[in-house]
Amino acid sequence: MRKICEILLLIFLVSCTTVEKKPKPNLRAPFTGVEIDTLLIDSMSVRAITLEKDKVWYATDKGTYGYCTFDKSKKYIGQITLDSVNPHFRGIAKNSSSIFLISTEKPAVIYQISKKDNLITKVFEDNHLNAFYNGIQFWNDYEGIAMGDPQNGCLSVVITRDGGSTWTKVPCSDLPKLVSGEAGFAASNSSLVVKGNNTWIVTGGTKARVFFSNDKGKTWSVFDTPMNQGKPMAGIFTADFYNDTIGIIAGGDYENQDENSKNKALTINSGQTWALISDGEGFGYTSCIQFVPESGGLLTVSVGPQGIYFSDDSGNFWKKISDEKNLHTIRFINERNAIAAGKNKIIKIKFTSN
Repeated sequence: MRKICEILLLIFLVSCTTVEKKPKPNLRAPFTGVEIDTLLIDSMSVRAITLEKDKVWYATDKGTYGYCTFDKSKKYIGQITLDSVNPHFRGIAKNSSSIFLISTEKPAVIYQISKKDNLITKVFEDNHLNAFYNGIQFWNDYEGIAMGDPQNGCLSVVITRDGGSTWTKVPCSDLPKLVSGEAGFAASNSSLVVKGNNTWIVTGGTKARVFFSNDKGKTWSVFDTPMNQGKPMAGIFTADFYNDTIGIIAGGDYENQDENSKNKALTINSGQTWALISDGEGFGYTSCIQFVPESGGLLTVSVGPQGIYFSDDSGNFWKKISDEKNLHTIRFINERNAIAAGKNKIIKIKFTSN
């Protein structure tokens, strides 16, 4: 009974926030289905996308990257090879002049690609034995952050303050210590989230926690969560924040993907405390969750191996609206349209209502 009351209180408070922000009334109509337009088909796995005006930039597990426009009128495909090996990309970010890709494993490399002439520059390389990077984001045109798995007892966090030309690793003395066996996941470039000056990094394994900075990575704190944890492939795989305070995390147990308990949680205080939502209901393991824009933090969508799910009450109840099970990641263009990607394809999704 206490847990139910906590969830209802969270939804009430989120609803109050919604009223203050005055969302458009028609956005409250629930999504009941999808219309899918395929933008690109190829032999690839795409876990990293970023949207820009009329196009989606992407990076793949084959060392390829590129863009395609939403109307399919233009596309570009590039290839990166390092020492005759095609890097495995799971992170992508942008500023006004460049696209940044991060490869996962040793050597983990950040590449800067000019939007003007497609010039590729290697701007960071990590040859540590345990190098494995999970995501990359930019706060603004000049400042960005990338994060990876533990090195010397802390997360590997690198930051740029000069537009991506150089990257500096944050010393472990400036970061909270990790528990042995705790790490991040590279499922959808959403285990690292930035909003304004705020930054959140989510973890899993022996502990599923949220690392938080309110000053663009200069100082950090860490918060516990009630999520599934204690196993190497369990924890938080994805996160999103609607604003500075309302956030959602999801994931589960990758090795037991039908398990739907302790795999979704909500915060209304920037991640300091979390309440489980839809516990034992809805989808099991998921790789990406996102808030619908201009919805006051009420509308959310999840993609993963069990299909596309939608919630209109901040994740308390979920409805499957598509059996599309081969998607790893999703980002919204606007309130009704999104780009999603996964195994062998990138698609545009229009969310429909009866």
